[in-house]
Amino acid sequence: MIDPAAPLPPVPASREARSDCGTIKALSDRIVEAQRPIRILDAIKWDESVEARFMAKKGRELPDVDQDYYASRPLGFELDEKRREFQDIELEITRALGRLSPVGGIMRRMCREYLNVLRMLEARGTGDFTLLSQELYGSTNEAFHAGEPTLADLGERISHSLAKINLSPLIGDLQKDISGEDAIANLEARLRVSMNGCGDKVRVILDDGIVADAAAGSDYIKIRKEASFDERELRLLEVHEGWVHVGTTLNGSQQPYCTFLSKGTPSSTVTQEGLAVLMEIFAFASFPARLHRLTNRINAVHMAEEGADFLDVFRFYRNHGLEDHDSYTAAMRVFRGSTPTAGPFTKDICYTKGFTLLYNFLRFAVRAGKLEAIPLLFCGKTVLEDIRVLKHLLDEGLLIQPTFVPPQFADMHGLTAWMCYADFLGTLNFQKLETDYAELF
Repeated sequence: MIDPAAPLPPVPASREARSDCGTIKALSDRIVEAQRPIRILDAIKWDESVEARFMAKKGRELPDVDQDYYASRPLGFELDEKRREFQDIELEITRALGRLSPVGGIMRRMCREYLNVLRMLEARGTGDFTLLSQELYGSTNEAFHAGEPTLADLGERISHSLAKINLSPLIGDLQKDISGEDAIANLEARLRVSMNGCGDKVRVILDDGIVADAAAGSDYIKIRKEASFDERELRLLEVHEGWVHVGTTLNGSQQPYCTFLSKGTPSSTVTQEGLAVLMEIFAFASFPARLHRLTNRINAVHMAEEGADFLDVFRFYRNHGLEDHDSYTAAMRVFRGSTPTAGPFTKDICYTKGFTLLYNFLRFAVRAGKLEAIPLLFCGKTVLEDIRVLKHLLDEGLLIQPTFVPPQFADMHGLTAWMCYADFLGTLNFQKLETDYAELF
């Protein structure tokens, strides 16, 4: 019996595609190699001494981070050489594949994005850093459609709902009684079962140098050494870090020609984090406290975009119940790469921005009957705008189906049923419904 969740065999490349296979792979491999030393989060993070000095002053003075601070933290590569390398690759893509090649268009865009990443890293500690961050990741002042609400509006609305939800006695506090060491064995066991063999390739390791409680790498998940977890949080890490971040990396690394799909640019971060939050919701792994964290990130970035400084954002988190260390860490996420007064690093809006874009993509894919496009989201570090090109590459045999697809996407029955109802519900006037239903409560 055929397993409907099993990946389809690769389509043999057409004659025209076969003539380009070696060239595409060689250029793709050059991009993968060129980006290897670029580590954005490592290049912009603040070391522990900054927090120590901030806390020694009772959190009443701005952290002492300026352009000189970043100049003392080398990037690990020479900027001009790396710029020339990406410029040379972009020129070679055009020479070898032509300007109209769909896969060449994706690779050229990746080169240009990495060039903008280099500009952003060069601008650490200056006002230009935030402008380049907004160009790469977006801004809270973006609208999803002309005349529609912005991300900042979405953050405010969700915060309003969460404030009411948190008053319910049915929403208890998280019981964080699982240590980082215990989380390793727990998470590894989960992934071995849920990732259908791919989980055996995923390592879970302790790390004392990351800002978040957990972070994903190519074939591993890092757990912050001092962190502790609730059972719900481990389930969330399983689907967010394991199924999406590590899963798509493994899928991308198995691409025979388009190896660039194993590495993500800032534009793919929107898709990645959106998919990860979608999986949290679809797998019933999310919870109000998690949404509160994501929403507060939007609110905090928006505050900084509107002129708030580090102390304003630090106090914002303190007023939302976080202790000093956690408030500092959350505020630092907003200002890393920048200075305490110069504007935010906007990457943290990608979670909610990506979720909204991808949820609507799923609605319209189901409405149009284009179900074959949906699994392509998992074939590597994809960008939503590239789906049509990826479908073309699949048809040409230059792309293979993802090896691992989360169960909620591997079987389209439940997903399509959900999206059919979601498509209809999206047409209803919620304000009128709110009036009608108010009497029930």
